[in-house]
Amino acid sequence: MSEYLTKVDPERSARLKAVIDRLAAGAKISDVKREFHELIRGADAAEVAALEQSLIEAGTPVEEVQRLCEVHADVFRSGLERGERAERMPGHPVHTYLAENREARKRIGRLLRSSFGGAEAIRRAAAELKPIIVHFERKENQLFPFLERTGFTGPSKVMWGKHDEIRAVFKSIDEACGSGDARSARRGARDLGRRLRMMIFMEERILFPNALKRLSEADWAAVRRGEDAIGFAWVRPGAAWDPAIAGSAPLGRGASAASMAPGAAAIARSAEIPLSTGGLPLDWLDRMLKALPVDVSFVDAEDRVRYYSDSPHRIFPRSPGIIGRTVQNCHPQKSVAIVERILEAFKKKEKDKAEFWLEKDGRFILISYKPVYDDSGTYLGTLEMSMDATEIRALKGQRRLLDW
Repeated sequence: MSEYLTKVDPERSARLKAVIDRLAAGAKISDVKREFHELIRGADAAEVAALEQSLIEAGTPVEEVQRLCEVHADVFRSGLERGERAERMPGHPVHTYLAENREARKRIGRLLRSSFGGAEAIRRAAAELKPIIVHFERKENQLFPFLERTGFTGPSKVMWGKHDEIRAVFKSIDEACGSGDARSARRGARDLGRRLRMMIFMEERILFPNALKRLSEADWAAVRRGEDAIGFAWVRPGAAWDPAIAGSAPLGRGASAASMAPGAAAIARSAEIPLSTGGLPLDWLDRMLKALPVDVSFVDAEDRVRYYSDSPHRIFPRSPGIIGRTVQNCHPQKSVAIVERILEAFKKKEKDKAEFWLEKDGRFILISYKPVYDDSGTYLGTLEMSMDATEIRALKGQRRLLDW
């Protein structure tokens, strides 16, 4: 994200500065609204934020930049008053999904054309399509949890399974191309194109219309706020639809203490939490958990996700939408029986750990589950730890001294 924010269009920056200067000179919001609307039409939310930041760093008073929020709000409301549907406004999650689908259709066409050629052409076309997996991950981890809260659990149970089938086809194409098996690669390319076209159809005719009926503006605002944690395929969300204006979602159970109230951040840093040995300020503890070389998640005794360490080196995608979600809904349907078997064994104290390992993008990943009990032996929940153990696995001999 920080890399993206450094890309500021000088021409757009100059136009934005001109709008601010007009406001500072006494212009009314209505006088600059049209110009501002034209300015943000081709920009995304991150770019607008970057433009504002660049102006502040160049010496523009923060108060003047803040007045843009009023202009933005007026543009947003005017669009809705004209009858423009929110999901058609750049920045709304559905608008982003549809924009990604348009890009996917182009690449599906290229993939299908490549299926008449050799393995290398198919490999390149499939690689161009692979970012669609991020599109799926955003649905799985951010959109599906909000739909589940409305009782609409079908997508989690059915569509996630279809995602995994598509992932498997990508893998089979990679293997076929790697071995030079052009015939299998062609077959895989056509299968992948067919499956992706069907997925797009299901999204646009079933998933998104239902989601728009079921989720409130506050829900959509919360969905949007969690999307950056996962990422996007080919496009960035626009800036016309603003989650801060669309709806004020209630504080999620996964929100940080620092966001709860003015002054809470200072309390979080100073208030010490007593631990079994010693104690730590909340802010320190949070930062220590994020600095660990493992990803940590905790599922409580009711099988609901209560916490995950939001570290920058996460192995598997996570977003705030999963907080409070049942762990069964955080896995594709084919894996649910295994998850439930592990949890049941922990609750009955039949097992004290479960471990798995796999190869992911050339890395060796170790996944470990440990039950947590209180002093009386009551089951509190399960701790999940995921670690990239590639370097550890390759260690040999010994190192007795520090060698940087």
